[in-house]
This record gives sequence, structure tokens and C-alpha cells, in this order.
Amino acid sequence: MGNREMEELIPLVNRLQDAFSALGQSCLLELPQIAVVGGQSAGKSSVLENFVGRDFLPRGSGIVTRRPLVLQLVTSKAEYAEFLHCKGRKFTDFDEVRQEIEAETDRVTGMNKGISSIPINLRVYSPHVLNLTLIDLPGITKVPVGDQPQDIEYQIREMIMQFITRENCLILAVTPANTDLANSDALKLAKEVDPQGLRTIGVITKLDLMDEGTDARDVLENKLLPLRRGYVGVVNRSQKDIDGKKDIKAALLAERKFFLSHPGYRHIADRMGTPHLQKVLNQQLTNHIRDTLPSFRSKLQGQLLSIEHEVEAYKNFKPEDPTRKTKALLQMVQQFSVDFEKRIEGSGDQVDTLELSGGAKINRIFHERFPFEIVKMEFNEKELRREISYAIKNIHGIRTGLFTPDMAFEAIVKKQIVKLKGPSLKSVDLVMQELINTVKKCTKKLANFPRLCEETERIVANHIREREGKTKDQVLLLIDIQVSYINTNHEDFIGFANAQQRSSQVHKKSAVGNQGTNLPPSRQIVIRKGWLTINNIGIMKGGSKEYWFVLTAESLSWYKDDEEKEKKYMLPLDNLKVRDVEKSFMSSKHIFALFNTEQRNVYKDYRFLELACDSQEDVDSWKASLLRAGVYPDKSLGNNKADNDESGQAENFSMDPQLERQVETIRNLVDSYMSIINKCIRDLIPKTIMHLMINNVKDFINSELLAQLYSSEDQNTLMEESAEQAQRRDEMLRMYQALKEALVIIGDINSATVSTPAPPPVDDSWLQHSRSRRPPPSPTRPTIIRPLESSLLD
Repeated sequence: MGNREMEELIPLVNRLQDAFSALGQSCLLELPQIAVVGGQSAGKSSVLENFVGRDFLPRGSGIVTRRPLVLQLVTSKAEYAEFLHCKGRKFTDFDEVRQEIEAETDRVTGMNKGISSIPINLRVYSPHVLNLTLIDLPGITKVPVGDQPQDIEYQIREMIMQFITRENCLILAVTPANTDLANSDALKLAKEVDPQGLRTIGVITKLDLMDEGTDARDVLENKLLPLRRGYVGVVNRSQKDIDGKKDIKAALLAERKFFLSHPGYRHIADRMGTPHLQKVLNQQLTNHIRDTLPSFRSKLQGQLLSIEHEVEAYKNFKPEDPTRKTKALLQMVQQFSVDFEKRIEGSGDQVDTLELSGGAKINRIFHERFPFEIVKMEFNEKELRREISYAIKNIHGIRTGLFTPDMAFEAIVKKQIVKLKGPSLKSVDLVMQELINTVKKCTKKLANFPRLCEETERIVANHIREREGKTKDQVLLLIDIQVSYINTNHEDFIGFANAQQRSSQVHKKSAVGNQGTNLPPSRQIVIRKGWLTINNIGIMKGGSKEYWFVLTAESLSWYKDDEEKEKKYMLPLDNLKVRDVEKSFMSSKHIFALFNTEQRNVYKDYRFLELACDSQEDVDSWKASLLRAGVYPDKSLGNNKADNDESGQAENFSMDPQLERQVETIRNLVDSYMSIINKCIRDLIPKTIMHLMINNVKDFINSELLAQLYSSEDQNTLMEESAEQAQRRDEMLRMYQALKEALVIIGDINSATVSTPAPPPVDDSWLQHSRSRRPPPSPTRPTIIRPLESSLLD
């Protein structure tokens, strides 16, 4: 039985069981307990009722136990029962206990014989019991009866396994003696989860119902199917005794008389019967609790640490504190401000590893997207020269001009500068959208206060849109300033003399917008690497295929894989341009093409090299990289109308040699001046957006957001919690307090207690050997299997 300190362990675990059952966390912490497993009509209920000395369990045909019953037996002077789900009510009539079990079972499982793994907690106080905690599980069945579901066997097995697989659970395997022990479902399940037999205790019932001349002596002496903790035999009341309301005390006396008078069990009578089983279970459970307490304490501490951080924000929560909402509002706004700045400026924590966002996305807009949008303004060279010639003629009027007019240069340059407004305004739009996206990501932490989240997002988004308008006004002003004065004295401007000298050379075909991007000083610098799909390889050659591409300032190469060991091809970038390709309805990829401006094949016998990416964003990024390498977008397809107009007016338009020289001179001047303007605009626009939008929004959040929130709505309304948040906080606080209380309870245990050591392992090698050879039964070691089989045949 153990000493006094050991006897206090089981009530201690009962207290823990109650604490965590109230939280719905009993399964989570795997408290030490005994699970009663057996087939239907194996006698489980009778064993438990014998322990209590009262009839209190439901009886009937089919599945009667449809929910686990956690039965806590407590030694006490008074005799009564309590349910955890109706605390405070004491049941002194055990017929009412049975009715309450049936009603509580039906409440959760319904009336159609369904089952549930949610336990019923019953505590019985009595002077006739020893301290024990047992779990009565549904009986193992194979064939559904009545309204039972077709997979009832699987459901019950899963429920039983849910309990007995825990290392902290002892298994009480109940098997009737009048069946074949080798086919015991309870022992089979126990063997699956406890192959070493460290946690299994065997119980043999219905010994009085065996055929005359047979007994279970080999089993009870642990010889037939050895268990490390052995077997205990019991004799329960028959169905006739139960129907006749036979007193359990009289049944226990009859059980004692049976073992003392039976010739096969007389020598082990002191180790048989319900009272001995109670003592064995009490000692085994007490030992088991002491052995498992260190690991149980570690699990409690681990769970406490895991929720410590989350509970930190709740520990000082006081609903009656008038300043609570003010403090929470200040903390939330401060956290929002910090998160927003980190996402814009960059930080080591909260890094998005799936996509570009915040400051990195804005940086890409400034240095890739915006220059690319400027380059996309590329115009048709012939159309530009026609405009220059018309400007020269219109300025000369009726007279024939001998000199190149500077007014023609100014008119053309101003027209090209105005075109920069489109890309500049688009950059403002892209930055504004990214700022709003960043605000939405930062307000996710305010989700516990829906109204605060909504108001914060609204106020900051409105301010961003207000700054967008002012930024666009400033951007347009910058462009207008450039238009207002054409500075021909700029140190980088080539001037008329140099322009006229260049007019004798072959004119350049690059577009006005292309002049701002210079090649890297070292033409071997790698600009970009990544996977691309070559889309237009013929089906006979294997169809589209993915390769690893490496772009330098001089060439585009692709390899079999990213180790770059096997080069497939190297394509020089000379005379290459990029053209958009319409996405086919069968393809999920986005396509662009490279082609040679001199009508040569680009790759083998292909005039175009079609390359595909998974997203349009990847396409734009590759185009921006190609732009840095000097490969510009082609806009000739959009200028077919201009070409047709030119062919239609060819006979009406001609240039004499003098006019041709003047056009070439103006063209060189425009080329040079637009290079200066593009460089200036690419530098000023990001600075303008940064000052008027991004920095201003950060300052607004730091200094004015809190005041705007106070003025927008009542503080109590603003800081109303969501129902989910309030529920979660209450659950976390209850769980935290329960864990702390459990650790205090365990800390009170006297570690100097003593217990009976577990039995040594059972050597059953002889059994395996004899099974393989199948010898006839030995007369000195009779079995119960053959006589049972023969009696059934008779």
C-alpha cells in the first residue's frame, strides 16, 4: 500500500485532473491514470461497481458506455458522489448517479448510440474505497447493432487508443475466462501500445462460468500469456444477481468463498478477488504517479513557458482599471509606428521571405520601374525626323533659311520633356499603392480591436492620398520648370558646333529616352541571373524548356542548371530589342521576345527568342535588367500607322541636302539635351516622392495619428475588443493560472517517498518456441484453450 506520503499522491492527481478537465485540457497534459479496456460483456462495469460497492453504472444491450467515464475514488467517512459538470450537487442515491450518467451521455452523443471522446468526470467518496482514478472506456465491438454507425469498431478503437497510447496511462485489460485468452481484444490492444508490458495489468473475470473440469490456473499464475505485472482473477455478480438486486457486499463474500474453496485457486486465494485488485491498482497507480511526476512536471513547465510570452500582455489586465484602454491605445499606436518604419527603412526582424514589400518594393520602383517607364516612351525615328523637318520649314516660313533655327530645337525638346509627365505620375501612383499596402500589413496587429484597426487604416490612407495629390503637383511643377527654360549652356550639352560635326556621321538609332542609361564600365559585370522558359522551341525539339539565364552587359547566356557548368548558348546583345508577346489562352506564363533590328535570326533558325516568366512582375523586372544592358523596348508595332502615313505622303514629302543636314543637327541636339533631362528627372522624382510622401507619412504617424484617433471617435468605442480576443484572453489566463497552480501542487510532494519496484520482465521465449513447434498439451501444464474448444464442439 505504500506509506502515508504515497497515499496522498492519488488525491493530488485527482485535483490536477479536475483543474485541467474544467479547462478542457486534460487530454493535453496526460495525467497519470488507469484505463479499463475490454470487450462488450467482459465484466468491466461489474469490476468498477465492486470497487465502489454500489450499483451506479448504466446497463443494457449493445454499447452502454458511449463516453469515457473518469471515475475518481476517494477514501472518506461519508458516502456520496459528485459530477464535475454539476459541481456543488451531492448525490447520495446511486440510482440518480446512473440516471445522470445516461442523461449527460445523451446530451453530447444523442440518442442514436453515437459515441464521443469527451469524458464524464465522476468522483465517489466512500469509506469502502481506496484512492484510485480509473477511466471506463466503451466496450470493444465488431458488428454494429441497431442505430450504431457502420464504422463503430473503428471509432471505439480510435477512442481507446487515444487514452492507452499515453505513457502516463496504466492499462487494465479485462478478459472473461470463458473465452479464448489468445484472442483477447483487450490484450491485443495493450500489446500494440505496450509491447514490453510495463503498463498492462490483466484482469480475468467470470471464472465461475468456466466448464466443469477446466480452470484458468495457468493464466493467473502468469504462465500462458505472461504479463510483467501479472493477472488478478475476480468473480462478479451474474445477470440474475444484478436483476435480483443482490447486495455487492454479499457478492464480495461469495467471491472470497469461491477462491478459498476452488481446488485450482486455493493456493493463490490471497492474490485473487476484488479487494486485492483494489490494493494492487492503488499501489501500482501510486508507484506510476511517483515515477511519472518528474516528466509530468517538465511538461507543465514547458507548456507554461510556451504561453508565457502570449500571456505577458494579459497578466496585468484589469477590466476595472480606468486607464487600461488609454494605455492599450498608446501601446498600439506606438507599435504601429515602429512596424511601419521598419517595413519602410528595413530591419532584421519580421522579414518577408515570399515577396518584395515596403521599402524594398519602393526602391525597385525608383531604380527599375521608373527608368523602364521612361525608356518605354521610345518614339519612331522617322516620325521624329519628320517633326523636326516640319518645325524647321514652319519657322522659316516663306523664306528659305540658310541657318539651322534654334527655335525648332526648342519646340521639339519641349514636346519630348512633356512626355516625361506620364512615367513620373505613374511612379507616384505605384509608391502610393505600396504605402497603403504597408499600412494594411501593419494594422493586422490591431485586429484584436476592430474599430481601432479600421480607423487607423482609414486615417493614414486618407493622409497618403492627400500627400499623393501634393506630390503629383510638385512632380508636374518639376517637368514644367524644365520646359520653361532650355539651358543650352549646360556643361554636358554638345552645342551647335558639335552637333553639326556629328551630322556628317551615321546618325544613331537609339531613342531619345534611351540616352540616360550607360553601359557598365566593365562589360563582363553580371547584371542578372535567374530561371526563364524558352517558349518557342518546336514540339519536335521537346517543346518549351526552362534554363538558367545569365545576363551581362555584353551577352545573354543560358545553362542547363544554376551550377552553370553546361552552357547551352550565348547570345550577343548587339542590335537586340525587346518586344511584348500576347499571352495565349492556353498558357499561364507571361511572355516577351528578343529580336534583331537588322532582321537576322536571333537563335539558330528562329527570328525571335520568346522568353516566359511566371508573373508580369518578373517580366517587367527582366525588361528593366535588359534595359541596363542596353537592350531597349521596341515600339515599332505601335507606329504602323505612322509608317503608313509616311508611305502615303512620300510623294509630298522630300528633303533637300541642306534641310537634311539641318534635321540631323537638330536631331543630335535633341538627343544630347534629352540625355541631360532624363538624368535629372530620374534623380529628382524619387527624391520628391521620398520627401513629400514617404517621410511625411512617417512623421504624420509619429506625431499626429494619436490625436486624429482621439478626435475621430470616443475612446471606449475605439478600444472595444473583438469577442474572439476576449474569449482567447480569458482562456489563456485560466490556462496560465491552472499551470502555475499545478506546479505549486506538485512542488508540495515529499520526494523521499518509497514504493514497490516494478516486476522484472517476463521471459516468454519458451512460449514463442513452443508455439512454432505446436507440441501436444503437457499433462503437467494444462491449458484452458483446448477444453473450451472441445466443450463448444460438444
